[in-house]
Amino acid sequence: MRRLSFQCAHRYPGGFALEARFETMLGVTAIVGPSGSGKTSILETIAGLLRPRFGAIEFGEQKWLDTRRGIYKKPEQRRVGLVFQDHLLFPHLNVERNLRYGRGRRASSNSIEPRRVIEVLELGDLLERYPRNLSGGEKQRVALGRALLSDPEILLLDEPLAALDETLKDRILTYLERVVAEWHLPTLYVSHSAREVRRVAEQVIVLEQGRVVQQGAPADVLPADYSSL
Repeated sequence: MRRLSFQCAHRYPGGFALEARFETMLGVTAIVGPSGSGKTSILETIAGLLRPRFGAIEFGEQKWLDTRRGIYKKPEQRRVGLVFQDHLLFPHLNVERNLRYGRGRRASSNSIEPRRVIEVLELGDLLERYPRNLSGGEKQRVALGRALLSDPEILLLDEPLAALDETLKDRILTYLERVVAEWHLPTLYVSHSAREVRRVAEQVIVLEQGRVVQQGAPADVLPADYSSL
């Protein structure tokens, strides 16, 4: 299991300051906290979409960022699969072509097999359909499949179930559990739902106002009566 080490200090327009530091031995690590506490900013910094004034990111033996040494790996140099709440599927491409786009230039002999992704996420009946004809849960399964086919070393999931009702959330969580069991990909999972976090996460990082205030196992970090974060 690989270690992720993250430190960042950056002030954004409007005055918000992210000053966070943590390490985790990734299985599934949840990042929780109030809206505006910096959860998405952390994922975007890890993905290389945000470049902080000061920071350092190590993933396993790889150095993705070290501002003191002038190291900055571009997003395409980091094998990251990123899934947002709003899917970001290409509306003019059908499901099959959206999945192929994920495969892109990273495909290699060691890549995750498209056929297996389609089987695990049960996408076979959707391949010819377009995003406008998919339910929210179906769109999220396609987005997850596209992220997997980018041949990632780590998955970053930014509130992927926030727009779904409780029944659909349970179904998509089942698919996520299948993905984790099948490919053993380290995963950072942002959520406001304590129930989701308890179900899928092995570690929890709690943010407040851009800072890490607590970290540990879900049973130690989340009080039993918490339902949302």
